[in-house]
Amino acid sequence: MFRKLAPAILAAAMISGAAHADDHAERLNANTATAEQLDAAGVGGATSAAILEGQPFASTAAFNAAIDPNMPEADKAELYARVFVPIDLNKATREEIMLIPGMTRRMAHEFEEYRPYTSIDQFNREIGKYVDDAEVARLRSYVTLNDE
Repeated sequence: MFRKLAPAILAAAMISGAAHADDHAERLNANTATAEQLDAAGVGGATSAAILEGQPFASTAAFNAAIDPNMPEADKAELYARVFVPIDLNKATREEIMLIPGMTRRMAHEFEEYRPYTSIDQFNREIGKYVDDAEVARLRSYVTLNDE
C-alpha cells in the first residue's frame, strides 16, 4: 500500500489543480518518477517498488497490472490521482480509459467517439460538450496525443 497524504497537503494539491486548469504538476508520470518523487507524493513500500521496477511501462494497462491487484479501488483512484501513465487518446483501449479516476462508461464512449484526435484543442472542444471546463482540464491531465 502507500502512505496517505496529510489531508491539508492533499486539499492544497486539489485546490491548486482546480485553480490552475492546466497545472496538474502534482501528478507524476509513472514512467519517469524517481524514488524521491514517489516518496514525496506519499507513495511508498511495495507500490513504489512496483512502479520503479516496471519503468518504463509500455502502456497504462501495464502500469495498472504492476499495481497490487488486491489494492482497493478507492486506493487505486487516490494513487492514480498522484501517479499515472498518460493515456494516448488515439491508441488507448476502453479498459485503459476506464482507469482514469472518476471515468464513466458514457464518458469513455465520448473519448472513443471523436477519434482520431488531431489536437488537444479538439479534445477540449469535444469533451467540453459534456462536462465543464474544470472537468475537461482534469481529464486532459490524464491524456496525451502522440503521433508516433
